[in-house]
Amino acid sequence: MAAGGGWAAACEKFRRARALSAVESRRDPETEPYRSKYAARALLEEVKQLLSGGEAGGEAGLRAVRRAVLEYELGVNHADTEELSAGEEHLARCARLLQPHRLSRAAVALCVQAQNSLGILWSERDEIKTAQSYLESAEALYNQYMKEDGNPPLDPSEHFMTEEEKLTDQERSKRFEKTYTHTLYYLAQVYQHLEMIEKAAQYCHTTLKRQLEYSGYSPVEWALNAATLSQYYLSKQCFMESRHCLAAANVIFSQAGQVPSAEDSETEQDQQDLRQRKAEIARCWIKYCLNLLQSARKLLEDNIGELDPDRQLELKAQRKKEEDEKENGRKKAVLFGTSEICDSVLAMEEKVSSAYPLDFQEAREIFLVGQNYVQEAKEFFQVDGYVTDHIEIVQDHSALFKVLAFFEEDYERRCKMHKRRVDMLEPLYADLNPQYYLLISRQLQFELADTYYEMMDLKVAIGNRLEELDSHTIKKINSLAQLAIKYYELFLDSLRNPDKVFPKELEEDVLRPAMVAKFHIARLYGKLITSDGKKQLENMQTSLEYYTFLVDYCEKHPDAVHAIETELELSKEMVGLLPTRMERLRAKLCPFI
Repeated sequence: MAAGGGWAAACEKFRRARALSAVESRRDPETEPYRSKYAARALLEEVKQLLSGGEAGGEAGLRAVRRAVLEYELGVNHADTEELSAGEEHLARCARLLQPHRLSRAAVALCVQAQNSLGILWSERDEIKTAQSYLESAEALYNQYMKEDGNPPLDPSEHFMTEEEKLTDQERSKRFEKTYTHTLYYLAQVYQHLEMIEKAAQYCHTTLKRQLEYSGYSPVEWALNAATLSQYYLSKQCFMESRHCLAAANVIFSQAGQVPSAEDSETEQDQQDLRQRKAEIARCWIKYCLNLLQSARKLLEDNIGELDPDRQLELKAQRKKEEDEKENGRKKAVLFGTSEICDSVLAMEEKVSSAYPLDFQEAREIFLVGQNYVQEAKEFFQVDGYVTDHIEIVQDHSALFKVLAFFEEDYERRCKMHKRRVDMLEPLYADLNPQYYLLISRQLQFELADTYYEMMDLKVAIGNRLEELDSHTIKKINSLAQLAIKYYELFLDSLRNPDKVFPKELEEDVLRPAMVAKFHIARLYGKLITSDGKKQLENMQTSLEYYTFLVDYCEKHPDAVHAIETELELSKEMVGLLPTRMERLRAKLCPFI
């Protein structure tokens, strides 16, 4: 090939092929989705012919890299048109051509891109281990090159450019770093697939940091990835890191409305998608607030689930000592973004604590942040169209009230918080068709039963402080007990088969809830207050039957014991005590028998 005109023609065809692939293919009609890709492929083949026709000038290494660029473009082209085997062949050929030159400035960027593309191709075939090895090779190659050379390498497109068109070192560096960010991004997904969760989180975090650093991201996608990463940190009880990811997600998401889209005419669907993503991030915030409150509760509760004041004082003193050094030390490791972004993120973080709340006031502040995000999430996930999501959000709202009640010392106010839970859950349950939503229906039955049970216990505790129980309190205790029984029975009925028969052996996932329901019903019948002796005997008899069920079931199924050890122990005790108490009551009622 003549060095002048022929080479200029090859460069022009190459440029045209890239434009067809990257730009014009977006406008291809649905009837011919790959029209531009096929046209680009034909041009690349022509350039390949021109090169193999004998290239004047240029040393052998450079010729090999140019051929590799064409193989790479053809490989990606075939992968884009869903011809994976042909795509793999071209990419493998590209990697072979580059092997002797892989650490040179001319070839390293292309080599990393080829390994990335092979990684993606194999992961699309669900061959995750193979994908992993290609991507890890790309990562190792980048690290080795940066250690041994470190100068900005040539971008693959430069091999078909004139001297005047060549890129600046700054642009080369930016593109190479972006390619490496892609390597880390795909590795994060591969590790997630292989359930190497910790490693996946680490790579996701690095990817997010680099995307901000090199300004290569879509705000919505970035924010969602950061919010998802926050949930990993949550599972590890790393609340500061989790909050940082969520605050950064909010800040970056707010850019989404400011960045004009390519067409700059957002459709109603785009707006709908934005609202949905915003609501999804809000749901991650709800989980953050809820988890922080629940973890604090675990630290503070005594063996009967009440707040332990000694533990509270101890933790407050400990926190004061640790606070400063810990925050400064860990912050360095997790900060996202430029100083401007950092300032916005820090301002967002200051709206909610990442330290365990140790009293009602601190807990309430976290609760209120969570509650605001509940309203935000419910605006999009409405019950019409998003039944499951909507109910899950309301359940989280109820859980926020439940854990806040733990910090409240006043029993009457605690009772009012549980009443709020009932008021939000009962209408949802009433409108739900258990035929289609059996699992959610059971969850709501059990939670409503538990809430009424808790309220009954609180009313009993309030009653115990009175000189004498008044009729109003007695009526209230009985009414709450009856409602708790009603919902526990509904839950147990949902386990029956179509002939209304209760299962002889319970499935593992419902074993504990079913046994707790039986145990609580037994206890509730024992709490009902009546002056009618005959009625009292009936209640004791019912109570005994439920306690006996528990004991008998565990005798027949010894492997069920581990799920309900405490309840079983108390049930055995009651099975021993109740018959004697009933005898005494009978004797009192009929002294002459």
